[in-house]
Amino acid sequence: MDGVFVGGCRLNECNYITHGNYDALNTVLLCKRIMEHIGLTPERLKVQFMSSAEGILFADVMNEFGNKVKGLGPLGKGEGIDPGELRSRLAEIRRLVPYIKRVNQEKLASRLGNPEAYDGLFTKDEIDRFFREVISYYIVPEKCQACLICARRCPVDAIISAKSMVHVIEQEKCTRCGTCIEVCPARFGAVTTISGAPVPPPLAEDKRTIVRKSKENVAS
Repeated sequence: MDGVFVGGCRLNECNYITHGNYDALNTVLLCKRIMEHIGLTPERLKVQFMSSAEGILFADVMNEFGNKVKGLGPLGKGEGIDPGELRSRLAEIRRLVPYIKRVNQEKLASRLGNPEAYDGLFTKDEIDRFFREVISYYIVPEKCQACLICARRCPVDAIISAKSMVHVIEQEKCTRCGTCIEVCPARFGAVTTISGAPVPPPLAEDKRTIVRKSKENVAS
């Protein structure tokens, strides 16, 4: 989409106790910073709150936004980004959505009553640092007991697993949701986090077999 408009009831005038317009506002503010981070013009995304009786205001806002988007040109092309590179950047962001929401959940749940505070909720430096420090999850081969729990619970099937085989997280598929580290039994503690450093390469498939000691060997 070359531009996206999000409209909602005025803040503090929502008919529902959840006040979803605050959630929408905070999500838009975060998305604008992410767009800026990957080289897209944040003005392509707009949020506006108004009542259902303000038809004239709605028409004016939409006309203004439509003209703005037309002036910016097609998404990516207006910013001078190659189509293939744009798809790659957007795909990476989409993959990290669960992680982005989890890490920023406190700010996303806040309620901003003063428009002057909007620009300060998420800063450019904060978002740049966030993406530099994105964590990765890694299964330590020496600790993995091939219990299959993490593989069964992974929502995106990003864990290569088999009975009596050390599990491996496919980093290209992983969304950093944190499910694997949450469900890994504490007595194993096989899943760890890595930040600011490359993830060690996975063991070769022929070296992933877990050799367990038999009861006879243990007794002897």
